[in-house]
Amino acid sequence: MPSDEPFALIIFGASGDLTKRKLVPALWSLFQGRVLPEPFVILGVARSEMSDEDFRRRMREAVGEFARVQPPAAHVWERFASSLFYCPGDPADAALYDRLGARLRQLETDKGTGGNRLFYCSTPPSLYPAIVTRMGASGLQREGNGWTRVIIEKPFGRDVSSARELNRIVSRVFTEDQVYRIDHYLGKETVQNLLVFRFANGIFEPLWNRNHVNHVQITVAESLGVEGRGAYYEEAGALRDMIQNHILQLLCLVAMEPPVSFDADPVRDEKTKVLRAIRPIPPDGVDEVAVRGQYGPGFLEAHRVPGYRAEKGVAPDSRAETFAALKLFIDNWRWAGVPFYLRTGKRLPKRASEIAIQFWGTPHLLFRRPDPADRIDPNLLVVRIQPDEGIALTFGAKLPGPEINIRPVTMDFRYGASFGAEPPEAYERLLLDAIHGDATLYARSDWVDAAWQVLTPVLEAWGAGPAPKFPNYEAGTWGPAEADAFVERDGRRWHRP
Repeated sequence: MPSDEPFALIIFGASGDLTKRKLVPALWSLFQGRVLPEPFVILGVARSEMSDEDFRRRMREAVGEFARVQPPAAHVWERFASSLFYCPGDPADAALYDRLGARLRQLETDKGTGGNRLFYCSTPPSLYPAIVTRMGASGLQREGNGWTRVIIEKPFGRDVSSARELNRIVSRVFTEDQVYRIDHYLGKETVQNLLVFRFANGIFEPLWNRNHVNHVQITVAESLGVEGRGAYYEEAGALRDMIQNHILQLLCLVAMEPPVSFDADPVRDEKTKVLRAIRPIPPDGVDEVAVRGQYGPGFLEAHRVPGYRAEKGVAPDSRAETFAALKLFIDNWRWAGVPFYLRTGKRLPKRASEIAIQFWGTPHLLFRRPDPADRIDPNLLVVRIQPDEGIALTFGAKLPGPEINIRPVTMDFRYGASFGAEPPEAYERLLLDAIHGDATLYARSDWVDAAWQVLTPVLEAWGAGPAPKFPNYEAGTWGPAEADAFVERDGRRWHRP
């Protein structure tokens, strides 16, 4: 880890949920763990009128409710809170930035942060262009004695053209090495451990190819609905909200070649190569590789829940998908012919994110089966990302007794049981990396562009096609029947988390 440097973190949208639920609780946990560089300044910016003390009081409540590590004593919190400040103003208003600059320069002098500045865009994406442009016009982004970086939350555009326009605006003010496009999935311990699992163990990488892997499934299932975000989801849908960023990132980590080093550019180079190797989806072949769905009323944990079209902010005839599944092929030497099945959905039976890698079966079974229909399942490797983080390997074993009866058994590694400690929150790792200038777990502009190119044929076909027969799955089920048929026609079935 690079040497600690003092810094100032400026959060645009500091009165919002992300700051309350994730950012300040993560910073507090880093401070409690004595890994947050000091001295530091955390300066919140938002439209809400608040004093410094009001902001500190709100953040104390947020830490009490959401932080992984709770304050042990009042004096420890006071030391942290003494570095929390607030500057009210509209991020779209040019007049804010002169006041913000003056306040920031005064705090840097008082606290001795050395001019190191980390800006965080935690606002609606529509404000990103205005914030970046106003920062450039006011000179806030200029590196003087210290460094300047900016973190941008997803979504990075809503299609290829809007993503490229956002990148053009950002690149006029910041260089690429100053820009950190955050995807919190990459901060999860199990996601990072996937690279360690592949590249720090000699027994798995020789099997990690088309000769041994039959197919790969990546599932991100959510039991919740849109939770008051209906207006956003009407514009986004499951494909943009989850697959374009989180799930494609996971696919890249599974499929990438070993980088020359575990540094930012070599790792991100290999991830971008994966996206560029994905077989283009022909516009007239979208129905062969993509399935969409929308949940209707149903039951979850014995409770009746409404359908998507009954949610606040959702049109009564909405065409937005709350479930999406894709089949992609990576046309390179390692993965030629191996299908990657991706799926995500809301109001599914449980919350679970996992990667399931199914290997080929044995070429010839030596053991006679008492019942020919009693098949032996192929070996399966499952990386559980959330909840119950861990890795499980399933293989066949003989049941005790005089006959050879084979049953699947599982070797199961669980983070909590093995290490006896709760893993840090994703934002803890990612914020600390940005403070230290490590962009390894952040998305680069070429990766974002390539990800949108992969999905553009599907987005265009779904947008131009006839209205789908929605809703087509009940809340509390594993998605539409078409999603099961989608993999069954290939002689496979979904792995249920």
